[in-house]
Amino acid sequence: MNYETLVPLMRKLAIEAGERIMEIYGTDDFAVKSKSDASPVTEADEAADALISAGLRAALPEVMLVTEEQAASHSAKGDTFLIVDPLDGTKEFINRRGDFTVNIALVEKGVPTRGVVYAPAKNRMFFTLADGTSVEESGAFDPATVGETKPIRVGKPDNGALMVVASKSHRDQATDDYIAQYAVRDMTSAGSSLKFCLVATGEADLYPRLGRTMEWDTAAGHAVLLGAGGQVVRFDDQTPLAYGKEGFANPFFIAYAPGVELKQAL
Repeated sequence: MNYETLVPLMRKLAIEAGERIMEIYGTDDFAVKSKSDASPVTEADEAADALISAGLRAALPEVMLVTEEQAASHSAKGDTFLIVDPLDGTKEFINRRGDFTVNIALVEKGVPTRGVVYAPAKNRMFFTLADGTSVEESGAFDPATVGETKPIRVGKPDNGALMVVASKSHRDQATDDYIAQYAVRDMTSAGSSLKFCLVATGEADLYPRLGRTMEWDTAAGHAVLLGAGGQVVRFDDQTPLAYGKEGFANPFFIAYAPGVELKQAL
């Protein structure tokens, strides 16, 4: 895999998809449908998916592609593939809360090694460089020209005063009970894959997820967090979260900065 060409391509497609998403976000009304699992899908999801998929398939036709909005791709099998969530946080989009992202990632041998997370309504962009390290970009987000970037790195957690981030739309009692085992300085909530990125930048130390997610929800944020020195492990046995699973469904997991003294499942 040529990371020198892949990374700029993923970044470009994420920005272009974000522009299309924001065009629809800015309209007075947009269509919302329900998928077979009763989750919502909008014309923004579909437009962003078409743009990203076309770009990836044109450049990398030999690489397996898995995308949330194309059910036929969900039966693909392999441990090395591109994976896309064209609009992660559809509920945030529908409710106009802004915490939605465009996620594109490369998984190699079950590990997300390169990824981009773009939050167009928040003007935040995180991605891995060709060497696998992670940066945050600021500026105008021109698809053709990379703006100012700064390396990001997980913080050094204080186990007596942890900063925790949790889901905005999927918070439940089990998550609160698990978090209660830690000495927490403060908590914040965020939608979509931004939670991984807050750990990656040191804005949070710990993100536990005790709820349903799919690999396309997590791969890009996972790659960014790995590139910033963080870790993501299964909730049950605290082994690394792997990709390419049957059906692409994730178990519960914990994303964290090394140094956090992880607690066992209750």
